[in-house]
Amino acid sequence: MVEEAGSDARILGRARDVLRIESESVADLERRLGEEFVAAVRLIFGLTGRLVVTGMGKSGVVARKLASTFSSTGTPAVFLHPAEGIHGDLGMLVAGDGLLMISKSGESDEIAGLMPTVRRLDLPIIVMTSGRASNLARQADIVLDTSVEVEACPLDLAPTASSTASLAMGDALAMALSDLREFTAEDFARLHPGGELGRRLTWLVRDVMVSGEGSVPQLAPDDRLDVATHAIAHQRGTVPVVNSDARIVGILTAGDLTRFAAAHPDFLSRRVDEAMNPTPYTVPPDALATDAAARLREHGIMALPVVSSGGELLGIVHLHDLLRAGIA
Repeated sequence: MVEEAGSDARILGRARDVLRIESESVADLERRLGEEFVAAVRLIFGLTGRLVVTGMGKSGVVARKLASTFSSTGTPAVFLHPAEGIHGDLGMLVAGDGLLMISKSGESDEIAGLMPTVRRLDLPIIVMTSGRASNLARQADIVLDTSVEVEACPLDLAPTASSTASLAMGDALAMALSDLREFTAEDFARLHPGGELGRRLTWLVRDVMVSGEGSVPQLAPDDRLDVATHAIAHQRGTVPVVNSDARIVGILTAGDLTRFAAAHPDFLSRRVDEAMNPTPYTVPPDALATDAAARLREHGIMALPVVSSGGELLGIVHLHDLLRAGIA
């Protein structure tokens, strides 16, 4: 039965067709991967300059996104608009660069206009295209087949599945290169210093901890618990315990105090070292703040003493501070 135009069933049916077609198109790429893909990765890896990514129309939108993905994952890359290229922007090309050209048909006039300059500079060319017999493919050093059986467009005209396939193939190149470069989370963090993502990847415990004389709550092992109750009440429920050398020897939390009080009616006259946890979890100041947040969640605690390599108390980092910084 033909669904009525504009009906909910027709809308959902079209959406499901698109998702099925595009997912099958990407799956087909996986089955096609082979020597040419490996050669493309090694070619880009060996460049002494940048990867210049270009495409026209929808392919240009994909190319711009891929240039950003390459750059953010360890492969220096720039986007070149082919129409702007033939009107002066080809000046960005220098020896050592390589080109990744994206064109569904492989017959784009604008990209063809780049070829004389690219060939004069003797720059290597990788082409992603459905047209393996196209003019662009014939001039390429490596051709990656991104053809699709059918577009998700019901008229089989607008680039849909084909642009998704190009995007997926480009992402596969970028991730294979990232792995080949042994690109780490620390490398990624250095390239993303701004915004919430930057904070999560670059901020250290020292950037969010409470520190400074008079700012860090602390108790001595021989302090009485009646003193400790006031410290805990005014310091968000967690107080480090330090010896005369300022080295941490334990921690006293509201939970520790409650449990001890339940077992010892005379708890107010007892010593801190009787109720404290003598093996507290701690964190160094140069640890990632995200790691501190993960430890807090793992152990179900609210704060971590920050200690030096010698065990001296340097500060304390609270879950509240991490939440306020947009890290936890």
